Amino acid sequence: MSKTLRSLAALTLVLLAVSGCKHEKNGGEPEAFAFTVYPGSRYLSEITKLTMQAHTVVTPGSEPPPTAIYDTDAPLEKVAEFYAKSYGYGSVAPDATNNLSSAKPAAYYRSGDIGADLKAIQPILTKMNLHPDESKAVGHYKGAEIASKPNRPRVTLQRPYFDITTSQVVDRTIILMAK
Repeated sequence: MSKTLRSLAALTLVLLAVSGCKHEKNGGEPEAFAFTVYPGSRYLSEITKLTMQAHTVVTPGSEPPPTAIYDTDAPLEKVAEFYAKSYGYGSVAPDATNNLSSAKPAAYYRSGDIGADLKAIQPILTKMNLHPDESKAVGHYKGAEIASKPNRPRVTLQRPYFDITTSQVVDRTIILMAK
């Protein structure tokens, strides 16, 4: 091969390599963090702010993670399926045991007691100078947990929920998203 031909071949390889790099996506950069909002839901700014303040009370000196809280009239199961599918998890398991599997499912239902949950966070509420009427926090709820993805937050759902700002049980599905 002549010197000119080799130089031309080397130049062609360099040009191909450079042109290939221009179209390559930056694989090291994660996708931007984004909240997926359930269609028709409403943003609860006051409850979102209180949740972020609670984080500061629990872990002083640390920045609260990105958090957004919404609620909707839609049934809990419909909202849970929406998030499970949008995260690529398929369906929501009946509970955290996933039929006694050793692996916790990425999306599952749970249940709880509104009054017991309020009592559990009472020390935090006291530090925040919030005093909801505990006698109104009655009843059981159904919830769902959807695991986070690298660019998506963890989603916690519950219906009904207790609004600590009004001391009322609200028969809507609350959607808490936090990184």
